Amino acid sequence: MSQFADDIQKFNQIYRLPVNTRPTLAVGVPVIERLQAFKAILQEELTEVEEILEVARSLEQPAVAADDATRTKTELALLTMLADWLGDIQVYCASEMAKFGLPLDAVLSIIMQSNFSKLDANGQPIYDERGKVLKGPDYWRPEPALSQLLAQKQQNENGA
Repeated sequence: MSQFADDIQKFNQIYRLPVNTRPTLAVGVPVIERLQAFKAILQEELTEVEEILEVARSLEQPAVAADDATRTKTELALLTMLADWLGDIQVYCASEMAKFGLPLDAVLSIIMQSNFSKLDANGQPIYDERGKVLKGPDYWRPEPALSQLLAQKQQNENGA
């Protein structure tokens, strides 16, 4: 387990949030209720990008663009806000994974390996107009490997 995954489990324990060691839907409340609450939390978190966008837009202002010291200070503030915002989103997601007993490092490893399979036939990335990475001809879906991982974790925990 990575330090981050270990810290997430510690965080959940400190704040009396569920920590499960095996994949489960038993998280102390009905799963639909938990997922709706998590969705609301993420939506709330996502709205914080508006403040970040405001700072980003300020970089385009003539006074900021003309003054190197102000621009450097604003860029650092923007990067700090981004680090905090993106980090918070990752922590919320990882904490949710711990509640459901989903092995953070193993799940992310499978998803990353699947992402690496998205290259085109020449080994080059494919993007849409927004810069999103698209799936190439050798892409494989992570769900079968995730299902196998979770089934194996459940069997190991049940002593089978």
